[in-house]
Amino acid sequence: TGTEIVISFGSTGQLTQQIENGAPFDIFFAADRRHIERLKKKGFTIPGTEKSYAQGRIVLAVNKLEGVNITKIEDLLNPSVRRIAIANPDHAPYGIAAKEALVSKGLWDKVKSKLVYGENIRQALLFIQTRNATAGIVALSVADVPEISYTPIDVKLHNPIVQAVAVIKKTRLRDEALSFIDYINGPTGRRIMRRYGFLLPGEF
Repeated sequence: TGTEIVISFGSTGQLTQQIENGAPFDIFFAADRRHIERLKKKGFTIPGTEKSYAQGRIVLAVNKLEGVNITKIEDLLNPSVRRIAIANPDHAPYGIAAKEALVSKGLWDKVKSKLVYGENIRQALLFIQTRNATAGIVALSVADVPEISYTPIDVKLHNPIVQAVAVIKKTRLRDEALSFIDYINGPTGRRIMRRYGFLLPGEF
């Protein structure tokens, strides 16, 4: 189309605060619907542009070089697991899901002292890749990298991670923004999203 896409990465909570403080974004792809609803209620989005675009999954991830056999969430109690990386549950939806899964299994209080928090899911993954954490709970969409082996976590252990998008009211490129959202939710975009392990609208 000739329209350049410039991407800013960050945790959903932090990006929400930036938008509320006037950051000049055109579109916001959030890792959960709650933050889109928050912005909608405060008048920061163009009404009617809010849409779901995916449902995320979390996985139990371990660095292959650690030589630790971790195939289920209870294995995080293993003394050989020194540190566990998750995204910060105070502002990152995937961190919230990780905490919910640990709580569901009665493990949160038992592993809390081992936890290291990434500001977003990619930083949590980086902790595992660089062996600053033995293992962690990260998004399936980022886990397929050479250093990492992973096991999907039962979706029943946490609330659904329904991801949503909206056009920000301050944009000067409303039509282009809507076109890009349509692309992501169209046949080509959906093939890409599915390749990275997301469920798509109509599948959840």
